[in-house]
Amino acid sequence: MKPSVRQPHSAAPVGRGLTQAEAESRLAAEGFNELPRARRRTPLRIVLEVLREPMLALLIAGGVVYLLLGSLEEALVLLAFACLSVGITVVQEARTERVLEALRDLTSPRALVIRGGERLRIAGREVARGDLIVLAEGDRVPADAVLLEATGLSADESLLTGEAVPVRKLVGTPDPDTRPGGEDLPVVFSGSMIVGGSAIAEVTATGSASEIGKIGASLATLETETPHLQRQMRRLVIGFAALGGAVSVAVVVLYGLLRGGWLEGVLAGIAVGMSMLPEEFPMVLAVFMAMGAWRISRVRVLTRRASAIETLGAASVLCTDKTGTLTENRMTIAELRLPDGTAARVDDTALPEAFRELAAAGVMASAPEPFDPMEKAFHVLAAADLRPGETVPGAGRTLVRSYPLAPDLLAMSQVWASDGVGWQIAAKGAPEAMADLCGLDAAARAGVTVQVNDMAEAGLRVLGVAEAAFAGADLPDSQRAFAFRFLGLVGLADPLRASVPAAVALCRSAGIRVIMITGDYPATAQAIAAQAGLRGGRVIDGTALQAMSDADLATAVQDVTIFARIMPEQKLRIVTALKSAGAVVAMTGDGVNDAPSLKAADIGVAMGGRGTDVAREAASIVLLDDDFGSIVTTVRLGRRIYDNLRKAMSFILAVHVPIAGLALMPLLFGMPILFGPMHIAFLEMVIDPVCSLVFEAETEEDGVMDRPPRPPAEPLFSVPTILWSVVQGAMVLGVTATIFALAPGYGLDADQVRGLTFAALVLGIVALIFVDRSLSSSLITAIRRPNRALAVVLPIVAVLLAVTLFWQPARDLFGFAALDPVFLAVPPLAGLAVLLVLEMVKPIWRRSVRVGTIVQG
Repeated sequence: MKPSVRQPHSAAPVGRGLTQAEAESRLAAEGFNELPRARRRTPLRIVLEVLREPMLALLIAGGVVYLLLGSLEEALVLLAFACLSVGITVVQEARTERVLEALRDLTSPRALVIRGGERLRIAGREVARGDLIVLAEGDRVPADAVLLEATGLSADESLLTGEAVPVRKLVGTPDPDTRPGGEDLPVVFSGSMIVGGSAIAEVTATGSASEIGKIGASLATLETETPHLQRQMRRLVIGFAALGGAVSVAVVVLYGLLRGGWLEGVLAGIAVGMSMLPEEFPMVLAVFMAMGAWRISRVRVLTRRASAIETLGAASVLCTDKTGTLTENRMTIAELRLPDGTAARVDDTALPEAFRELAAAGVMASAPEPFDPMEKAFHVLAAADLRPGETVPGAGRTLVRSYPLAPDLLAMSQVWASDGVGWQIAAKGAPEAMADLCGLDAAARAGVTVQVNDMAEAGLRVLGVAEAAFAGADLPDSQRAFAFRFLGLVGLADPLRASVPAAVALCRSAGIRVIMITGDYPATAQAIAAQAGLRGGRVIDGTALQAMSDADLATAVQDVTIFARIMPEQKLRIVTALKSAGAVVAMTGDGVNDAPSLKAADIGVAMGGRGTDVAREAASIVLLDDDFGSIVTTVRLGRRIYDNLRKAMSFILAVHVPIAGLALMPLLFGMPILFGPMHIAFLEMVIDPVCSLVFEAETEEDGVMDRPPRPPAEPLFSVPTILWSVVQGAMVLGVTATIFALAPGYGLDADQVRGLTFAALVLGIVALIFVDRSLSSSLITAIRRPNRALAVVLPIVAVLLAVTLFWQPARDLFGFAALDPVFLAVPPLAGLAVLLVLEMVKPIWRRSVRVGTIVQG
């Protein structure tokens, strides 16, 4: 169905609305009032998406190939681990989809419409263009609409504009280019919240044609990039596969030509190929990403795309919205000022007596049960600081009349009856309007202006408050008829989240720039930035940014920290400019206006509680507790996960060296074949992956948040990493090859030599686990660090090794023979020798790598 289009509001007479038939006809022609959403990802669909990944496809394809070759055991092992990897990913992503679906259901609005002269409550998606909608305090606007009638109407449009302060709405003729934000507009927008007054409006746009729909539609033009680590892993897998395939063919040919046994040559080729093929790499990556998503979920952060975890450690810029992200998206009274300029900051201490009259009058000028966030702030303040004799704010008074805001006087008054003795009137509004209402002289007005400017520079929204008494029998028609007395000014602010300053400081120590991108005013943005600890005084507003070329913007984003009065499409330009400059960009936000930039960023981080469906769908990570500090915790976990992934990959690469060496050694030196496909499969698909889980559970390195982000193009296997892996693997190969070569001289037959060498190799691999747990600390320090997985893995390895050496059916399967007790001491001693030698080499290697890095720099 086609979405509706914006048309003049002349579809139905005021008061009657569309008929039910007309509404159904328009819904059939133009579509329901809802945003296009991606097809729900069922478990089956997630499985199909996961299987399209080349790395997992390689696992399954390898299993099928071995099955066709008749190697059933190897095929089953490969396929079992492939299914395990797919299962873990599907469970995690299906859980995420269920949580998102629940969040979506909570935000589905309903609407009160007038159809055929009757008021009906219907689902928001059934609102049609031309419907008359009835709006009251607390309603979510279901569609874009032009006002036909309005009384004291104000709306919170922060989800569209990023501004926390509600805006006034007045009946009038709309401009075709009217956009959300700004006072006194005659239009309300889908997704905004009515916080004061009531209205009847005619729907002019629904679905994708609404302002919220236009933002959602722009997401379809943005493509999600393949993460760097996945691209690198694919190249690595292809390279290893090509090398392994070439060596396997060479082994088959050489074996057949030199030894004449072509069938044995095929088996030897399969064994060598398996020793060099990187089956473990894709599986370990999948497990690390799935387990990483689980670990991050424990700090109430939902990972919609596991691939984003790898990017967290490389994040160099964090772009954040202000409202609801750095701040709490609620108004509080921060400062009070008396007419003489005496000021009082509002904190946890009691309000000075001189200011209680001002605070109480602010409550009297507000609704008794307010919905407007500013009026709520007055009630919160007055509840803590009551006038003498009060037990609750407004005790002993009855509201009898309200004077709403008017275009010519931006002030509102409330009239109260107090114990039957006259009337008490309280008013609040724009400071200039209050000065006019109170009849202040020029000198007093100038003093008020100075104070207002001073408070505005501190990022406060300023209101004036006045009070009057009236003894007449009948109340006048205008609030101007009262003799108001000016009581002072009230400064309101959207408070900073308590966790933000520490989180910003941690980002700075980690080399991550924090940039505020907000729709609010520059003065407010600067004040919040100062409280948060953001450095840099230069501010670029939306008007200045509009005039910038892409090149000028790319230069500006290098040192500007604050962007204010920014429109949604401008947020996208900023993120794009940062990425073009080589930054890895994380973008946090909760509003619809954040969605395009969330999707364009390398890491989109949406707020789960306050956030919109559009923002959550566009993001790769969702903060369920809406706490800005959680993103820093997530970055810390991302760095830990990446560090541990490198340890695991380095370990696996090191293990491949002795496995491949022992598979090739008999062929090169004319010795009996040592390992067949079953031995290689057991080592690579049981021992290696199980041991790799130890690294996933490894705690973070010291100073993980005191180092700069890693370069985005940094290879997973750097030259020093490869060389260190080769050194480790060569050490294990040297020890096991020596055992393999010398054992026959001590009277051991081929099967006993095979079992002895196999056991030594397994324990050498265990030694590498301890060596690779940390390159930055000693063995003693690493052992002291808790690792529950290690406590589980070591007994598992010991049991598996014992089964292969001592259980006769397993010995027959592996081609081993029983060993005399004296020879059983050789494998543990071999593993210990590997561990001690490499631990002595580690500090020397660490210093040489550091010196080499400095020389290259």
